[in-house]
Amino acid sequence: MLPIGIMCRMDTVTTTVETPDELPAESQIVSQVDTDAAYETLAKRKSGNAFKHNLFVLESLVSKDFKIKYRRSVLGILWSVLNPLLMMIVMAAVFSYMFRFQIEKFPVYLILGTIMFDFMNRGTTAALTSIIDSQALIKKIRIEKMVFPLEKVCFELVNFVISLVAAAAVMIFFQVVPSVHAIWGLPFIIVCVAAFSVGLGLLISALTVFFRDVRHLWSVLITAWTYATPLFYPFDLLPDWMQLIEQFNPMYHYVFFFRDILMWDTFPGFSEILICLGMAVITLAVGFLVFRKTENKFILYI
Repeated sequence: MLPIGIMCRMDTVTTTVETPDELPAESQIVSQVDTDAAYETLAKRKSGNAFKHNLFVLESLVSKDFKIKYRRSVLGILWSVLNPLLMMIVMAAVFSYMFRFQIEKFPVYLILGTIMFDFMNRGTTAALTSIIDSQALIKKIRIEKMVFPLEKVCFELVNFVISLVAAAAVMIFFQVVPSVHAIWGLPFIIVCVAAFSVGLGLLISALTVFFRDVRHLWSVLITAWTYATPLFYPFDLLPDWMQLIEQFNPMYHYVFFFRDILMWDTFPGFSEILICLGMAVITLAVGFLVFRKTENKFILYI
């Protein structure tokens, strides 16, 4: 309460606040742009964090598979080099003498074909059950399911790169000099086979979740595929109708591209480059689309 005799005058100050509707048009536009930019930045950060997280999971799974595969092994990772060498020796002894195939430098022909086909074979076979085998992890945490089949192919890719040491040793022994086309051809064909294997792995891993019979069917198909691809016999041995069918066999093209640049010192040809690339891209696209379309239902079947 104010003392008597003292007069106080209080002026009323009125503050006018403009509502968003009353803001000038320019201010509204700037505000909207700032909001969109903020959301875009947040989305990029979230996407970047998800990518880093998936990459970390991928690296961890590959490292885990290496540790499991070579655990308590005296030679460890050296088996990635010794295994193709030993298999080459056995198969060369059997096929080069028992069947009398007239292939120049047959051991080189054999090891180049087998390590390339085995890369696809092991990668896709491991990817086949990758979702089912990881069901405990998928049920516990939120994780990108595509990482699991991708990891299996990446693991076999590392093994394949290591096995190239064995192929190089055989080539040196038989004095086989790769062509200059190997400089660009080797990375190209490795990427093509890896993409083809990832696409096929995504496709069959998704199908296996819904149809468990795929596991048994795949073992039959991959065996037939092995013998249908000229890995340890000459292409000319096949009848005409079989040679025609081989043109639709992706691994036939990949194996012979691999041999052309490393063994035969020849340029595969632009048509062969397009065929190898086209088969890889189409398979990867189909596998990716099928996997994406079905992955939300995995949790109901695993």
